[in-house]
Amino acid sequence: MNSVHGYRSGPLSLAGAPVIDLSQPMRRGMPQSPNHPPFRMLLERRHGDHVRADGGSAANELIVTGGHVGTHVDALAHVSQAGLLHGDVPAASVQSHEGFSRHGIEEFPAYVGRAVFLDVAAVHGVPVLPAGYEITVADLEKARDAAGVDIEAGEALLLGTGWSRHWADARVFTGQEGGAPGPGPAAGAWIAERGVRVTGGETIAFEHVPPGRGHAELPVHRLLLVEAGIHIVETMRLTGLTEPAGLASRRRADFLLMLAPLPVVGATGSPVRPLAVLHDHDREGRA
Repeated sequence: MNSVHGYRSGPLSLAGAPVIDLSQPMRRGMPQSPNHPPFRMLLERRHGDHVRADGGSAANELIVTGGHVGTHVDALAHVSQAGLLHGDVPAASVQSHEGFSRHGIEEFPAYVGRAVFLDVAAVHGVPVLPAGYEITVADLEKARDAAGVDIEAGEALLLGTGWSRHWADARVFTGQEGGAPGPGPAAGAWIAERGVRVTGGETIAFEHVPPGRGHAELPVHRLLLVEAGIHIVETMRLTGLTEPAGLASRRRADFLLMLAPLPVVGATGSPVRPLAVLHDHDREGRA
């Protein structure tokens, strides 16, 4: 069983099929965007603080977090353009100190369906794309052809950059100085044209982040969230899909994705623990 800073992952299975955890561990000090409140957890009550008459004791914690910290799903309320949310909804008309009355994360129905993995790093023959690399339409089409799959409307599309491997180095992972790899506007439009329901990747912003620019502009968020109404999953841990026990031993780079963010009413995003259930195409006669 693998462990990262005490975080255990796999091997898991569902009805005999391997399950890969696609989430990052949540802990104090983890890499995150400076635009969001940090994650904090403290032990509010320790064992021994209160002991029951029968000798029993309980511990519990207090958790404070932003909705876009760790592996998370962006709600459609997360980004506006010219004051408008998806569907030309005026943001000012649906927001208050209690959150959003439209397009909050609670409107995202749990996704259990097919997902396609496009490993862009593998197309370039590297484990991790360079910092600040812009993923192009040509990259996506080459990765699709290598994956041996078609992308259908209403499904999930995940992009592999290898950036998960930088998780232990917050300075590099956040890309504030050197940038981070991700789709540029043309690639974002290509994804939107596929009509997927949800898309995502390994970086804290599903965008091409040039060196030294930080999150000054987020054109792909505008294309996907505002214009196309496509949800984004960020800070995923997709390296497990590229390992021998993942998709590397399978003919096709698709799988069953289980994605259920917390239904926090009116929130612009929520932590999530995505699970990939791998199926055997040869056994199913669908090679």
